[in-house]
Amino acid sequence: MVFAAPLEGRAVVGLLAMDRRYTANIFRVRLGEALARSGMSRSALARRSGVDRSTLSQLLAIDQGRLPRADTAAALAIALQVSLDWLLGLSQEAKRGADILHESLQITPSARTPVDAGLARWHAEAAGYKIRYVPTTLPDLAKTDAVIQHEYREPITKTTAQAAAVTRDQLDYSRMPETDMEICMARHTWEEFALGHGLWTALDAAARQEQIDRMTGILDELYPSLRLYLFDGLGLYSVPYMIFGPKRAAVYIGQSYFVFNTTEHVRGLTNHFDELVRSAVVQAHQTAEFLRQLSVPPAT
Repeated sequence: MVFAAPLEGRAVVGLLAMDRRYTANIFRVRLGEALARSGMSRSALARRSGVDRSTLSQLLAIDQGRLPRADTAAALAIALQVSLDWLLGLSQEAKRGADILHESLQITPSARTPVDAGLARWHAEAAGYKIRYVPTTLPDLAKTDAVIQHEYREPITKTTAQAAAVTRDQLDYSRMPETDMEICMARHTWEEFALGHGLWTALDAAARQEQIDRMTGILDELYPSLRLYLFDGLGLYSVPYMIFGPKRAAVYIGQSYFVFNTTEHVRGLTNHFDELVRSAVVQAHQTAEFLRQLSVPPAT
């Protein structure tokens, strides 16, 4: 790349230096955390990893801003039994790759241990970060009892009571002062719901109107901390998933979640979500009014 002026070149060098210092600081902090959890002394870690003790001391020194050589970082990760990616700030999970892979796909029947208990924990861990959400049908936090009963008449993965509890928990979470949540879904999902098409043919008109009113009421109450965008399903498509700040993303694959913990994967899904938002045909400040104008045919 050719820069237009020397100042720009110096700016890029400065940014690279800042990035290096940032990475070095993350490495130092996480190395200290892993060492404390291990219960080892610095001398014991030096012996186990084969890293010189003076080098280890420099890496742990606050004012050094020093990054280790690749072989040194790898040796420390092995000795501490943590992920090298985590030590370098590339992952939010300290576990080693094999352990992360083993736990990343959760296939647990909800009747025994509801998988949504994991969602509640991930919500709590992401407090203060932005939550991004593409729902499976309608947003869980807004579902009425009638819609929940309709969806779980023959519960496969959770009981109606469990589903209602998830709805209450998510709504309570969205009302917390520090919450910042974005929901993005296809516009036709709401249009089909209002008309009683597809999944909703057996749900009566009054229940559908109640659900739309509940969604608009929640948007009126919580906007702008809760923002619902609608994209055109003819031009875009998305599987259901949730992104919990920079920590993890959970893609719903049907009765289970495929969970990504690495920074790279979370960033990739975040970029996908942001593209959905940029392409929205109904912006967040317009959604409540859009829903109010939906026509629910009267019962015949």
